[in-house]
Amino acid sequence: MVRSAKEFKKSLNLFGVVFLGLAWMTPMIFFTVYGVAFEAAGGMLAAAYVVAFVAIFFTAYSYSRMVKAYPISGSAYTYTKKAINPKVGFVVGWALLLDYIVSPIIACLTFGLFLNAQFPSIPVFVWIILLNVILAFVNIIGIKSVARVSGFSVIIQVIFILFFCAFVAKDLVSGGNGLSLFSFQPFFSSDFSLSTIFSGAALICFCFLGFDAVTTMAEETVNPRKTIPKAIFLIVTIAAVLYISISYLTQVAYPTFSFVHIDTASFELIQMVGGNALSALFTTVLIVATFTQGVSSVTSVTRFLFALGRESILPPKVFSYLHPKYKTPVINILIVTVITFTSILIDLDMAVTFVSFGALTAFTFVNLSVISHYYIKNKKRSPKETFLYLIFPLIGACFIGWLLTLLEPKTLIIGAGWIVMGIIYIGIRKSVLKKPLATIQDREIILDNR
Repeated sequence: MVRSAKEFKKSLNLFGVVFLGLAWMTPMIFFTVYGVAFEAAGGMLAAAYVVAFVAIFFTAYSYSRMVKAYPISGSAYTYTKKAINPKVGFVVGWALLLDYIVSPIIACLTFGLFLNAQFPSIPVFVWIILLNVILAFVNIIGIKSVARVSGFSVIIQVIFILFFCAFVAKDLVSGGNGLSLFSFQPFFSSDFSLSTIFSGAALICFCFLGFDAVTTMAEETVNPRKTIPKAIFLIVTIAAVLYISISYLTQVAYPTFSFVHIDTASFELIQMVGGNALSALFTTVLIVATFTQGVSSVTSVTRFLFALGRESILPPKVFSYLHPKYKTPVINILIVTVITFTSILIDLDMAVTFVSFGALTAFTFVNLSVISHYYIKNKKRSPKETFLYLIFPLIGACFIGWLLTLLEPKTLIIGAGWIVMGIIYIGIRKSVLKKPLATIQDREIILDNR
């Protein structure tokens, strides 16, 4: 069998992929974007998370189908390019690049904000620089070390969330304040606004990101055709249970809660629930969670850049380089590290909306890619196949596409500007280099299916 000279080492099993996805997603993301999500959903977080889960479930299914067809790095970019059109694939990949690039920025920014809240004498930028350097080092060492760190982090986060939920539930049951553990109030209230809930869902789809990022690690996964789809559904289900449980309990227990600062709203919530002791524990767990989210997000964006470099969308000598010993894209890691320093200048609200734009754009086209690949090109049109490869992904595409339009106009304008920049870049590239969009060779695809 012919082997590619630029090949990752396959070392990830199902649990490793799930832990990486959950670490990239980071279950504690509920708390880090609590204020932004709360305002976007008009306080109806539980309902917004249910809507987001339904939308994400359709898209998760589409990702699981496409990774079976193309178990290689590139995620939505590769799927759209192969199933629909290389030019459309580039536009989707460029939008997804915005999502992946900003994600490490969110991790560093969150790390800096919450540690500054705990230690006000140390500026935010000091924490950001420190985390950024550590993220680069861990990613250079290799994917297996990343998986080990991610597994430990996810377990710690889940334990804290369960502890927090138990703490709130106990307060509800034994507080004697007339509140009940069971209520429909978090899903339907007197000032219920469907449009607000859907707007909130559009934003907090960001909290489910991670299931899609694991597709960028297909070339480092053992038997990716089976492992990645299983991991996708496990990641989405675990996340939904955690997010909906936390939002439901906090809404029932503290229906009139308000906060002062949107970026650290969850810190105010934690202090109200458990005082200084719980807030100190929260900060400790959040440090671990944010660190591993940063590690995993850097892993994803650097693998995505590798895929673009391998196809000469970006300069291949730079972006498709792998370190001879560690088999990691070292140059990509260093580039992302430099970009992530801009988190010193960006606010959390802006970063989250950027990620949401890139993710929702990619999600829409992955759903459409299933229709194009299976239903149109491969003619899978039996009654069962029509449901699986036409109706189901079409519902997902429409749902996600609609959520995309509900983002703030400013976000849509900036996102459209980013895509225009990509189109200009590819136009200049084609005119200067006189090269069409490249494609991954079939022999590499065969190799990656091992």
